[in-house]
Amino acid sequence: MLRMNALPQVPTWARCAALGAALTNVPSALWRLAIAVGIPVGLAQSEYDQMGAPGWGSFALIGLSLVSELFAFLTLGLVQSWGETWPRWIPYLRGRRVPIALGTIMAGLGALAATVFGVLFVYTSLNADMEATTWGLWLLNLAYAPLLLWGPLLGAVTVHYYRRRKTAVSPPA
Repeated sequence: MLRMNALPQVPTWARCAALGAALTNVPSALWRLAIAVGIPVGLAQSEYDQMGAPGWGSFALIGLSLVSELFAFLTLGLVQSWGETWPRWIPYLRGRRVPIALGTIMAGLGALAATVFGVLFVYTSLNADMEATTWGLWLLNLAYAPLLLWGPLLGAVTVHYYRRRKTAVSPPA
């Protein structure tokens, strides 16, 4: 079964969706890291030159990978205790309840942004004139395809987070 420090009132589907959303970025991050360190991924030399990789452009590729992984990891907070109570290492907020609106709005905006990015990527990749081998284009699409799931998975977990937290603070009727 799925082992995660999720809260006991979180159903398995929400745990799986949160974990899935957190993992959707891994293939594209690995693809970018491969380019950053000079591992060929089937693109034409002009594409590597345009990215400046390997070289100074590698820092941007690595930074983008780290930031996207961080944002994806935050999805787990919607099903774990640190999404309801600020962790001990955050000064001034530690131990206080995370406002429901803050978690919901931030996650909702993230779901919207991830969904828009996924759709724009598909549109762009279908209409781009990228110079690459056939296997390079397949690898690119395979690495980025999971991002299409990030927004919808995050959206589902966000709705569950809101409903669960609202129910927990509302007095019974």
